[in-house]
Amino acid sequence: MKIDPSRARDRMVDLHIVRRGIDDPRVVEAMRAVPREAFVDPGFEEFAYEDTALSIGEGQTISQPYIVALMMAQAEIEPGDTVLEIGTGSGYAAAVLSRIAAHVYTIERHATLANEARKRFAKLGYDNLDIRIGDGTKGWPEAGPFDAILVAAGGPGVPQALKEQLDLGGHMVIPIGPAGEQRLLKVTRVNATTFEEHDLGGVRFVPLIGEHARKEEPSQPARSTRRPRARTLPEMVADAAEPLPDIDDPAFGRLFDRFGDRRVVLLGEASHGTSEFYRARAAITRRLIEEHGFTIVAAEADWPDAAAIDRYVRHRAPRRGMKAPFLRFPTWMWRNREVMAFVDWMREHNQDVAGENQAGFYGLDIYNMRESIAAVLDYLDKVDPAAATIARERYGCLTPWQNDPSTYGRAVLTASYHKCEEAVVRQCRELLQRRLHANDSDGEQLFDAAQNARLVASAERYYRIMYYGSAESWNLRDSHMFETLEHLLESQGRASKAVVWAHNSHIGDARHTEMGAARDELNIGQLCRERFAEQAALIGFGTHGGKVAAASDWDGEMETKEIQPSLPGSYERLFHDSRVDRFLLDFSRDDALRRRLNEPKLERFIGVIYRPETERMSHYAHASLPQQFDAFVWFDRTTPVAPLMPEHVSPGVPETFPFGL
Repeated sequence: MKIDPSRARDRMVDLHIVRRGIDDPRVVEAMRAVPREAFVDPGFEEFAYEDTALSIGEGQTISQPYIVALMMAQAEIEPGDTVLEIGTGSGYAAAVLSRIAAHVYTIERHATLANEARKRFAKLGYDNLDIRIGDGTKGWPEAGPFDAILVAAGGPGVPQALKEQLDLGGHMVIPIGPAGEQRLLKVTRVNATTFEEHDLGGVRFVPLIGEHARKEEPSQPARSTRRPRARTLPEMVADAAEPLPDIDDPAFGRLFDRFGDRRVVLLGEASHGTSEFYRARAAITRRLIEEHGFTIVAAEADWPDAAAIDRYVRHRAPRRGMKAPFLRFPTWMWRNREVMAFVDWMREHNQDVAGENQAGFYGLDIYNMRESIAAVLDYLDKVDPAAATIARERYGCLTPWQNDPSTYGRAVLTASYHKCEEAVVRQCRELLQRRLHANDSDGEQLFDAAQNARLVASAERYYRIMYYGSAESWNLRDSHMFETLEHLLESQGRASKAVVWAHNSHIGDARHTEMGAARDELNIGQLCRERFAEQAALIGFGTHGGKVAAASDWDGEMETKEIQPSLPGSYERLFHDSRVDRFLLDFSRDDALRRRLNEPKLERFIGVIYRPETERMSHYAHASLPQQFDAFVWFDRTTPVAPLMPEHVSPGVPETFPFGL
């Protein structure tokens, strides 16, 4: 089938550039305008719009589109600028630059590549470029100073000649370091002698050759009788990682067929506000439903709210007087476009499926923790605002990975706080009873009368624990979520199969984390392994950087926050250093790697609260990843979910059941 280059180009930009956080409109428009297929060798046109580097001869490559866009965005190029590029290669990056800047000067040391690029520029009518064959490390002094310099090869340091040709306020983007350990630097000239550097992360480029860098191509090492160099851990990860296609590609879901025979597949997330995690879980779940007979989607969501979604996906009328679901903090966690798209798919899938085989959407958090916390805060706001402030602080840090005791020190409980206990617990208990009573008329909303009795009997103990912010509430809550999952499976028969959507802290086996080892906390993942053994698959998710939807405090406003680059010594930094942008790591496939990864390292956890200013203490804990999970899904850079509350949605978005307000 012949590929439509224009459509493929738009798809490349949307999936590999915009969704990964490149939002400079000039860069995005230029990437849409330049035909990348014109810059690859004949026969490789079908691969032109994949997010990968391609060989162009002479030992050189055309950089992957995302890296091209990232470098240009970081260079902050504006119309009217004069730009220098080192390493013309195929000419693609220079061509894109020419659609933004007034003039581009580009240097290539291989005459054959330079001549081919010159022909491509002429054929496309790009006449604001000059190309020179020579040593790029010397720059092009007679054409300078330059507003921006982009270097498409990695050297041991920043060539002084290039720094001198950078104009005041100008930016240079250049990879630095030995092969396998290169870092992309943004160098800004502050004044005649001062330059600021900013590390943009790990990259992999061909060597920079020239008078002010390496003197010649690295030669092939002579044969040696010495033992070969041991592979580094990032190299082992890169070798074992299975690169993932685009999430929207059907091949993405097929990679998870290996888990299709399990009774329970638990899909995690490293934050509650990352688009890629939701979209990936949806793609995997669609495949498990369509091809492997899964009929239960059980989410870390309140049971009453999820029940409204379940009515919708199974074509049942909304209950009279039913409120729109997920209107309490954190609204963006389930009320977002990513979830809406999956819910609409479930409804369409169930259209022609018999009732008993339809896929249902269920909430495991039947204790309604978030609404209960909201009730606490509502009450305290009215009777004791100071106590409400304390409560928000304590709820904001109530996570199994929180390591900052000073947070609790700032939230010392007062006498007035204790006095509110009885009234708040009574309010929470009444809230639960009202919700149960409202569902009594419909037997499918709760499993059976025994489940109701268990809820009411244990509610007071739970609410008292939660009110004081005790870690014991974590165990009580996860135990009940697991019991709810068990009842769901039992209610649908011995052949029933479930997919669980929850945070990594819930679905990774707690016994192999600080939460279990140091604080005796358990979670759904641990309980599923103990109950289902090899019939449970625990799959974690992670990222190095990008942006996330989160709040600064409990009950606070949603913000789009920049994710700090992962810390050295963490699993996230290790995966980032593998230089594979997105992958599936199945820990059962490489015993040597599994053994190397077993030693505990830092792991990052971001919930609905993200506090970058206290990143290490607030969001990292030690864990053994291969013992915590069966597999891990990696996205190096991620983007925030798109919330559906009125203040976030664009005009024209339909406000229909179940998400309409």
